[in-house]
Amino acid sequence: MLAFMQLIFRYVFFKFQNIPLALADWQYGLLVLSTIFIAAGGYVINNIFDQNTDTINKPNNVIVGKTISETNAYNIYIGLTVTGVAIGFYLSNVIVKPGFASIFILIAATLYLYATSLKQMMIIGNVIVALLLSFSVIIIGIFDLFPTIHEGNQQQLGVVFSILLDYALFTFFLNFMREIVKDLEDVDGDYNQGMNTLPIAIGKSRTAKIVFGLSFIPILFMVYYINKYLLELVFTTVYLLLFVVGPLFYFTVKIWTAKSKKEFHALSLLLKWILLFGILSVVVISLNIKYNA
Repeated sequence: MLAFMQLIFRYVFFKFQNIPLALADWQYGLLVLSTIFIAAGGYVINNIFDQNTDTINKPNNVIVGKTISETNAYNIYIGLTVTGVAIGFYLSNVIVKPGFASIFILIAATLYLYATSLKQMMIIGNVIVALLLSFSVIIIGIFDLFPTIHEGNQQQLGVVFSILLDYALFTFFLNFMREIVKDLEDVDGDYNQGMNTLPIAIGKSRTAKIVFGLSFIPILFMVYYINKYLLELVFTTVYLLLFVVGPLFYFTVKIWTAKSKKEFHALSLLLKWILLFGILSVVVISLNIKYNA
């Protein structure tokens, strides 16, 4: 999903804007790879520390300790993370911003801290995951747009950055809700491991009601955004109403009554699909502007 999102923005949105880009295609490919490697490393280290929890929550999906040993998993984690950070160092020097390499170190360190301790802290772990996923949108602008800014294109790139931030905000809210829904789904295993997630602290019913309330934020955001910027793009408006706003309303209705692990799993998957269709709206909007506006 991360790589797909970054490729969509580069080869659809940026190209259609006809703006100068700092990275060559192969260098941008390295940026995507760096994101994938660091994220995959975070996934591996999370699985290492989640072995006992996953045995209860996802017994059929346990990999570490079964398919591969814990030692090999650590080696894979180190290899992925070091490679991702090293690519980040290289790209930071390519754009003559060596200090930007600290971004990759910070992300890798945060993923490690999340897996080892922050995940067990109520809300904090959910916020961190959502922030890191949304930052994968912002990092595109940092490395591919920011180095090309000059007085002549500052206004144009400012608009592009603003759109990136809007998508990052949408990504944050959807992933934040999804992380809480996943906690609802995994409450039994998390409780047995002594974790302090929101459903454990205040109960599943109250947590579901909080997610219900939160779900109105992306809905109102989308309605406002469509009304202010996209209403004249009929095809885009219909697309967003059918594939983003509509499913969000459905999610809102279902989360109010959801109680079982199966229901929460289905709602988590639904949010993932909504996020995908939200990302694909970049393509829809770009094509709609080019051919029909």
